[in-house]
Amino acid sequence: MNFWDLCVACWNALGRLCSACWCVIAHMLRLTYRYWYIVITLIILALAGGYYISRYENTTFRVNAIALLNGPTIQQFEQVYAPMRSQQLLPPCAPIGPFLYDKDAFAFDTYRVIDALHDETADYIDFKKKSSPKDTTMVQMQDRLCLQFRIKVRDMGKLPQIEDALLATLNADPAMQGSYQTYLANLREEVAFNHRQAAKLDSLTSAYYFNNPAISMADAKAHNSGVAFYGDRRIRLFLNEIYKQQAHMQRMDYRLQLATAPVVLENHFAVDPKPVHSRRQIMVCFFLLAWIGGCLIAEFIEKRKAIYEWLKQ
Repeated sequence: MNFWDLCVACWNALGRLCSACWCVIAHMLRLTYRYWYIVITLIILALAGGYYISRYENTTFRVNAIALLNGPTIQQFEQVYAPMRSQQLLPPCAPIGPFLYDKDAFAFDTYRVIDALHDETADYIDFKKKSSPKDTTMVQMQDRLCLQFRIKVRDMGKLPQIEDALLATLNADPAMQGSYQTYLANLREEVAFNHRQAAKLDSLTSAYYFNNPAISMADAKAHNSGVAFYGDRRIRLFLNEIYKQQAHMQRMDYRLQLATAPVVLENHFAVDPKPVHSRRQIMVCFFLLAWIGGCLIAEFIEKRKAIYEWLKQ
């Protein structure tokens, strides 16, 4: 079989599948016409049930937040987060436990945060989970994750309590606490080093340095250049380095300010305005299920004699 024969075979199979689907739909339409009172009654009951289930008090929404990992790796975090996904092996004393057992929060999940510009800034969240850890263009950030769970609108008042309980459960893990303490010590040392380096660079452009002839002449003799380190011409040599150091120092100061626990949220949990399942989706699903169920009942009524004869054999 060559490629052309394979294409013809696939096309013929697709045609037979479409023909079979049309035959099934046509048969269901005949059953609906003959036993309309059964099908319509079932559809009305299903639509009423769907309307009741899809009322606003039962509407489910997703809530998202960006978690910043201060020391723990993503693997460590996933191990601690796993019991919340399955609601198994979760200690009864865990702060998040009552909310999980009462179904106030459910469907916990995590998504990777993508840094598309390689500037250590979160650009977007991979909600479709199509990114690869080996991708060097859309890099997965190693210190940020998007946390998500679902909540019904009637439980929105408990959202701050759920957030606090979730963070308390995550930050109580001993392994994550150990990683956090090591990270915090290293971060403080880096922040202190950055401030010392900024002071050194700043001293090269200070007014005292430029206005003190003794220092400037001593530097000129030391470098054997005959040019003192003062004036706008020399300032421009250090300006880019000062800006880079200042930006890096600000980032490290910001990280130290946020490093109050192994896991912190850069923003509080925000509710996605689009519900998980809208009323239209629920009504369409209930309509299709009722129509299929009504056709099955009609088919059973139409062939009940043949079914009874088959059972008697």
